[in-house]
Amino acid sequence: MAQDYLCAGIAAIGFSGTPAETLQTKMEKYINELLLFNAAYDLVGANDRDTMIIRHILDSLAAAPEIAALVPEKSRPEGLNPALALSGCQPAAEEMVSTGTKTTFTAGDIGSGGGLPGIPLAAAFPDIQFILVERMSKRCAFLENCVALLDLKNVTVQNTQAEQLPQEQLDLAVFRAFRPLDKKMAKTLLRTVKTGGWLAAYKAKSENITAEMNAVQELIPVYNVRSLSVPFLPEHERNLVLIQKT
Repeated sequence: MAQDYLCAGIAAIGFSGTPAETLQTKMEKYINELLLFNAAYDLVGANDRDTMIIRHILDSLAAAPEIAALVPEKSRPEGLNPALALSGCQPAAEEMVSTGTKTTFTAGDIGSGGGLPGIPLAAAFPDIQFILVERMSKRCAFLENCVALLDLKNVTVQNTQAEQLPQEQLDLAVFRAFRPLDKKMAKTLLRTVKTGGWLAAYKAKSENITAEMNAVQELIPVYNVRSLSVPFLPEHERNLVLIQKT
């Protein structure tokens, strides 16, 4: 049944064909590593396979169609239909740096922890360069092992804090189960993102989002809340908060 959850969930999000099969294979390996090392490294709040698949892997991947709508078409994965177009949001393709025939798009998973959502998203978007930012060295060792095991050539791990990242390094900064977005952290994250780039925060209830964003209104007057549909988790409200740096 666990494999059914993963396979069906990946399909429900919008992946199909060979990319879906490749993503499933990589996520199976990743789940095995999470189960093996979770107790020692305190990686996620789940200890059984089904819960890990639904609440962590599929939850992380649920934002993939939204993220696909932010990146240049060349960097979007085959086999994923970005059906949920962003109303009023335009990808900042002109801000990307062209290198030959490829367009470089760099995403950072801030406070990556056990690699969520960075590792699932990196597996889903092989043409996007991902940086997993994690301050705990033992978790970085786990992340580096997963990157090698899953053969994620588009991923690097940085053992550092968000405050120490270079300015305007990222086209997209994602974070999940990180911390409330207060003024200090909002300034830090906005500093790491290029002009025209995005912050994407995985959040839960919309009323909590409103309160959190009201507290940083001076820095972030405009934001977009996108409802996420996590397969097999219909009773839990999940949202993606999108903020574009202007």
